Amino acid sequence: MAGATAVLTETDLLRPVCDGRVADLLAGIERHRRAMPALPDLTSGLEALRALGALHAVLPQRCGGLGLGSDNDPRLVLAALAALRQVGAWDLALGRCFEGHLNVARLVGLYGDTTASAVLTRSARDGHLSGLWVTDGREPVTIRGARLSGVKGFASGVRAAGMALITAHNGVSDVMYLLPVGETERIGPGPGKLTGMHRSGTGSYRFEGLTVASGARVGVPGDYLRQPEFSAGAWRGSAVALGGIDRLVDLLRSELAARGRADNPHQQARIGAALIARETAVLWTRRAALLAHNPDTEPGDVTAIVNLARLAVERAGLEVIALVQRGLGLSAFVEANPAETVLRDLATYLRQPAPDESLTEAAAWFTERDPEDLDIMR
Repeated sequence: MAGATAVLTETDLLRPVCDGRVADLLAGIERHRRAMPALPDLTSGLEALRALGALHAVLPQRCGGLGLGSDNDPRLVLAALAALRQVGAWDLALGRCFEGHLNVARLVGLYGDTTASAVLTRSARDGHLSGLWVTDGREPVTIRGARLSGVKGFASGVRAAGMALITAHNGVSDVMYLLPVGETERIGPGPGKLTGMHRSGTGSYRFEGLTVASGARVGVPGDYLRQPEFSAGAWRGSAVALGGIDRLVDLLRSELAARGRADNPHQQARIGAALIARETAVLWTRRAALLAHNPDTEPGDVTAIVNLARLAVERAGLEVIALVQRGLGLSAFVEANPAETVLRDLATYLRQPAPDESLTEAAAWFTERDPEDLDIMR
């Protein structure tokens, strides 16, 4: 319409960052997502992210990356949120692996020395996925001297990763190590067949007998559990889950429209409720991400807000799952229906640890403090 003001998208607002490379990356992810809406396997998605430079983009700018999620610039934090959300909307299993890769870059950037940073930089530039494998199997991973033993039991992308940041117990506390992985004889089954998230390729990895190379240690003992970073990183998982919610909202609307049912008032009510739930998740996730990367924020505030955001996204996701199942009926449970896969994946992905404790601890923190007083933009 003549004289109308152009509407700026979030990608447009991010275009000035890093000479437009960030916005170009986001546009590339969206282009691939729409061209290949159903990923046949994890490898296909990783190849696309590798070709777009996404695996390298998460490195800090000082290491030649774009700083997505590893640097504290608020614009780059929002760009990381957008990228995680897009990948999650494309495929939650791919999003889980990409989020872990980004988490590794963040932790190495915070705690690693020049050797660890150089190792990760080379690996990412070569297009290798890095896994964050911290959950032990039946035999916990320990280190004595420079020798490792034990198994990591929930290793996402275990057959696709070239590097992994792991924790090993030294008898006193956990220590992080950045190690090359990929020896097929060390790969084993995971905890069992999960209901969803099959394409994430979760398995186990045996570290028995491996010798840790000089310079592989990241940080000092106890750094992995150091607050507020340990809790703050949960916003990234929320961003991926938000992408899954996006996908379900889209599928609900498109399938109802294709059936000629979108004008039914009951279905319109479900669409409206799903949009409200999704926007609630967006606002909480954005607030958590910006606070998590604001070094001037009180650590307790960061932890409490990120935990509340995680629970808000979980609640929104469960609500949207129920709305889609009721809106689409039995077809939502047919395996050939794209919604069925996303429903299973999101329900599995939302099962994060200790939700009750997260809620009560955050509530206790804000009983005499007002979260509205927090300045997310410094």
